[in-house]
Amino acid sequence: MVNQLLYFYGTECHFCHKMDPLINKLEKETKLKVTKLEVWHDSKNAALLQKLDNGKCGGVPFFYNEKTKAWICGECSYSELKKWATGK
Repeated sequence: MVNQLLYFYGTECHFCHKMDPLINKLEKETKLKVTKLEVWHDSKNAALLQKLDNGKCGGVPFFYNEKTKAWICGECSYSELKKWATGK
């Protein structure tokens, strides 16, 4: 199974914008791809977020690893983001 990494964000979310450089670093360093899904202006993405979040977070940023089922709610450190993405 492909390690599908999902990042749910809002266009105007300043917390999400703080995560952008960390996501870029992660993708360059690990060669993993993080799929970015905007939820404030896209109802399909918002519905997927609600399904995967299932009351865990209730907002963005929200990170979900489809392979490990691991999730992160809100801002996090680079080391936490990398651990989430790699499963290590």
